[in-house]
Amino acid sequence: MHPMLTIAVKAARRAGNIINRASMDLDRLTVARKAHSDFVSEVDKVAEDTIIKILLDAYPDHSILAEESGASGNANKPEYQWIIDPLDGTTNFLHGFPKYCVSIALLYRGVLTQAVIYDPISDELFTATRGSGAFLNDHRIRVGKRTQLSECLIGTGFPFRDFTHMDAYLAMFRDMIPKTAGIRRPGSAALDLAYVAAGRYDGFWETGLAPWDIAAGCLLILEAGGMVGDLEGNGHYMQSGQIVAGNPRIFSQLLQIIAPHLTEQLLAENREPAQ
Repeated sequence: MHPMLTIAVKAARRAGNIINRASMDLDRLTVARKAHSDFVSEVDKVAEDTIIKILLDAYPDHSILAEESGASGNANKPEYQWIIDPLDGTTNFLHGFPKYCVSIALLYRGVLTQAVIYDPISDELFTATRGSGAFLNDHRIRVGKRTQLSECLIGTGFPFRDFTHMDAYLAMFRDMIPKTAGIRRPGSAALDLAYVAAGRYDGFWETGLAPWDIAAGCLLILEAGGMVGDLEGNGHYMQSGQIVAGNPRIFSQLLQIIAPHLTEQLLAENREPAQ
């Protein structure tokens, strides 16, 4: 295992232990609302602080982009940037719904190079290093082999913070349902993407995501032989927060269903991603 990945795994497991302990006494947690349907608990913050400390103790010259604390670390040397979601699926966690995870990725000069997604409930550890494949608990994983969308299980995420594109999303959803074997929405985009890498889902699409939601999962899928793109199939997903993923055959079929529902605003966000 790559040394930087080893440190990320250590940080993810430590955060997972914090999350598991807190899950035993949810009623005692302090919770704040960041926005509509977007919550943060003291567990998110403690887990994030723990991850950042472990990473910066090992690599003090690296920079950080984390969901709760934003940018930190060495901003003067941004070649290495860790992208962290300490608890993806906070709403699930707060309700005792067992679908959430820790997500950590590393960018080197803008390229994803390391990825860890850790499910602390099932003790499933998804890892990837660029050029070395993707793994689940040390076993190699690959994206699914299905070629017909009608046989596929597809993951998605409903808009929950920003409802600007709700009509377009619902149109995509409406057209997707009869063309697939089923659609699932557990509520943790990072874990959904890990499931695509492992072949549990055959594909995935969502809008309105942040870099920490998708960075690790995207590398996992690419290293598992899959494809990742924005809603037009291009490479702006990290900037736009619009993502489609799957094996090469299913990826193209998802794009075909999505294409008729791309509004001018969605296209503008895809082609001129926010900085």
